[in-house]
Formats: sequence, C-alpha cells, structure tokens
Amino acid sequence: MEKNNHYASMKKLILASMILLPLIPFTLTLMIGYSHFTSSIESTTVDSMKRIIGDHRHMIESFLEERKANLEFVLHSYTFEELSQPENLHDIFIRLQKESNAFVDIGVFNEEGVHVAYEGPYKLTGKIYKETDWFIEVMKKDHYVSNIYLGFRQIPHFIIAVVREAEGRKWVIRATIDSYLFNTMVKKVLIGKTGEAYLLNTEGIFQTDRRSGGNFLDTDPDYKKYPAFSLSPEAADIETFIISDIKGDKYLYATTWLKNKKWLLVVRQEKADAFHELRIASYLIIIICLIGGGVIVATAFYLTEKIVSRISQTDTEKGQLQEQLIRAHRLAELGEMAAGFAHEINNPLQIIKSEQSLIEMNLTEMKEKAVLPPSESTEEIADSMKQIKLQIDRCSAITQAILKFGRQSKPVIQDVDLRNFIPEVLNMVAKKASVHGIDVEQKIAQNTPQIHGDPGQLQQVLLNLYNNAIDAVVERHGSQGGKLMIKTGRTDNGKVGIAVTDNGAGISAENQKKIFSPFFTTKPVGKGTGLGLSVCYGIIDSMGGTMTVSSEKGVGTTFTIYLPIA
Repeated sequence: MEKNNHYASMKKLILASMILLPLIPFTLTLMIGYSHFTSSIESTTVDSMKRIIGDHRHMIESFLEERKANLEFVLHSYTFEELSQPENLHDIFIRLQKESNAFVDIGVFNEEGVHVAYEGPYKLTGKIYKETDWFIEVMKKDHYVSNIYLGFRQIPHFIIAVVREAEGRKWVIRATIDSYLFNTMVKKVLIGKTGEAYLLNTEGIFQTDRRSGGNFLDTDPDYKKYPAFSLSPEAADIETFIISDIKGDKYLYATTWLKNKKWLLVVRQEKADAFHELRIASYLIIIICLIGGGVIVATAFYLTEKIVSRISQTDTEKGQLQEQLIRAHRLAELGEMAAGFAHEINNPLQIIKSEQSLIEMNLTEMKEKAVLPPSESTEEIADSMKQIKLQIDRCSAITQAILKFGRQSKPVIQDVDLRNFIPEVLNMVAKKASVHGIDVEQKIAQNTPQIHGDPGQLQQVLLNLYNNAIDAVVERHGSQGGKLMIKTGRTDNGKVGIAVTDNGAGISAENQKKIFSPFFTTKPVGKGTGLGLSVCYGIIDSMGGTMTVSSEKGVGTTFTIYLPIA
C-alpha cells in the first residue's frame, strides 16, 4: 500500500512538471518565432528562386553545349571537301536532326566567308559573310553563339558556329537553332501563378519573349533597374531583388548571367504570389498554438505513465538482480563446500587405495608360494581387485578435478597443451552428456600450438561453455539427437582457436548483443545467475584473447575463443 502511494505521488509530481515546464519555452518560442517568421519565409522563397534559376541556367547552358558538341563532332569527322558536297551535308543534317530537332539548317564556309554549302529551307549558298559580326568573331575564337538577329532571312534566329584549322586553312560550319523551340524551353518555368523566365542580352534586348509582355528584339523597359547591368558580368552571380515594373506591379526577381556572359537569364514572380504562403502560415501558427497546447498535455500524461511504469519495472529488476546475487553467493559457497567434501573424501580414498595395493601384493605373493592354489575363485578375487583399483582411480580423478576447479588461488600462468588439456576437461562432463543422449565429437588438430595462461581459469571457461551447450541441446532435443563438437587449431592470424558448437535451441540476434553482460541470462528463474559468460569473457580478455558468439535461433550456437600462441 505504501509503495502504491509512493508511485501515485511521483506520478502527480512528474505530470505537473511535464505540463508546466514546457509552457515557458513554448511561449517564448512562439513569440520569438513569430517575430522571425516573416523574414524566414522570405529567405526560403528567395533561396527557392535562386535554386530554380540555377537549375534553369544549367539546363539552358547544357542545351547550348550539346548543340556545340554536335557541330564540333561533325567538324572533326569530315574534311572540308567532304562537307562541301551537298549530298554529304544533307546526310549529316538528317543525322543532326535525329540527334536534336533544334537544328533548322547547317552551312559550310571557307576562310573568305563564302557560304560554299548549305542544307536548309533558305537559298543561302554563295552568300558572303566575311564582314558580318558573327563570322569575324568565330574566326578569332574556336566557337561563337550569336544574339537573336534577323540576318539575310529577316526572321528572328540565332546561330552556333565552330571553326577548324587544318593544312594551313580554316573553315567554319554554322547551324541555325530553332528560336521558337529554344524560346519554349527558356519559358518553361512554373513558379506559382505568375512566375516567368526570359533572356536579355547585354543591351537589355529580349532574346526570348516574356509571357507578361515583351517580344523578340524588343527592349525591356526595366532592364536598367536590374543590379546585374550595373555590375561586370564576370563578377556577378545570382542576384535577387524586389522592384516595381513599368506598370507599377511589384515583382520578386532573380537574375544570373549565362556562361557565355552575353545573355542574362531573368526569373520573376509577382510579390503577392511569391509570398502567398506567408498569410497561410500565419493562420497555421494560430492553429499550431491550439494544437500544441493539447499535444503538451496529452504527451505529459502519456510520458508520465511510461516513466512511472519504467521506474516500477526497474525496481522489480533491481530486486531480481539482488536475488541473483544471493544465488551466485550460494553457488560460490556450494563450490567451497564441494571442494571441502572432495578433500575429505580424498583422504579415505588414499587409505583404501593403499589397502587395495597391499591386498593385491599379498595375493600375488601367495600365488607365487603356492599357498593359494589357482582356482576359479582366485581369478574372481583378482578381477574384483582390478575393478576396485579402477573405481578408486576414477573416484580419485573426480575429487582431484573438483579440488582443482574449486581451489581459489592466484592465477598460475604456464604453458598449456590444449591437445591433452581439452580432452581432460571434456571428460568431466562426458557422463552428463551421455545421460542426455548427446553425441560429443572432438576435432583437436595435431598442430594446435600451446597457449600461455592459467589452467584453472581456462578449465572454468570451458566447463561453463560445455554445460551451457548441454543445457541448450536438452532444451531443443530432449534425450536424443543432440550434438556437441569441440574443435581447435591454428587460425590464419597467428592465434589458437577453440570452437564449442552445439545444435541446441540457439540465441536470438537481440540476445547475442547482451550475452556477455553481467547478470544477463536466458535461463528460467533459479537456473542461472547471468554471471557465467561475463566472467568467462573477462578471463579470456585477461589472457590476451577474445571470445565471440555466432548463433541462429532453432539451429545452434558456436562460441569461439581466440588466444595468443605461447
């Protein structure tokens, strides 16, 4: 009753703390958050605009680079004479259009600017372009992308030209790009209801049209307000700003120069449209305040229940640990008692062994002097004496093993020959394994090196592993079908490996993580202290080795010990 009252008082205190304490930071957070919310939304919107214009710039530049690469491939794949043949140029143009339908025509020019070959919808062969700006520029550089212009055809278009020099002469191929297809690609920006994108050249002339007004080759009336035009194109990156256009409408702008520094990409959106989410967010804040208060209360009730329940569970586990410590202490006392019993039994055994040896010696002497003539009874007496000696030796070996295991002394470090040591330890549990129908198999490699350690401690480790394996096998198979295998040998990394494998119940993956923790046990209450494997792990670690476990539920378990070679 007193314990229940203690938990009830604790529950009230935790609940009150969890409801009241969050109110202060919650209120402060709302006040500070609301004051910064507007600037935060604006910053997010601007960042989004920057990301969009950056991605759009990359797309446009990639388009232009790909078209230039198409022309360079053609230029370096054919000679001037081959390109000058109309039928060859026709085939090349067909292949280019399959690559991209943005190509409108293609032409070949000699170094005097004469249009020597042309494939396209216009009659341009023979025209001379030596004095044109684009031809002068491309002869100075290796490539040229023009502004939108009318040219001989008197239709808005732009061209990409590349030049090649070989055998002491230069020639140029030029392709016209579909300005309407390019225009559609540039305008393909969806930002809210009023978002739009367009290109201007360095003089503020539209290179693509603008949805809200602005045709090819018209001058943008607001371009002088753009910060990009007041900076050097080489120094400017993405600029964002808010200005009113010539109609008085406020727009959020983002501008950036393309790689060629000839075209300015502009993305803009009406300010009211760009920050439309700000008003919606304000309403959401009010709703969040109401919901947040409810969540705090509900969470406080839930967590309080969980915390109190966990504390109660911890108290229960603490009591169980205390009981396990008591059982461990009792087991230690039983070990000391067993060692005492073995010592007391060992003395009478030595006397019996001496008397048996005396009787056996007298019988032999009597046979030699013919005092005791040979008979069937004499042979039976001799056999009985041999059996008595055998059982005395067996009892002596058992008591010596118990004394050795139960002896509490400082570790005696010495070389241990595992080829003899492991079978000796295994004999201590061989009878137990046989009773439960467990087939014990030993694979002791003849080249198993000696190790350096305390035999008593190593015996304790192996006995613990053997007994755990037997318990696991019995749990799964009962009294038949069990297998226990002990394997030793030299490992690839220059250590000695000792593997104890069983086909028992196995250990779950979750429990494998905790298997070497003190007081952790998978055995029922009263059958395990949870100290065995943790102590074994500590012993192997003190000997400079490691211990690992590999197990699968319902298949079996392997504990492997790795020890340094002596």
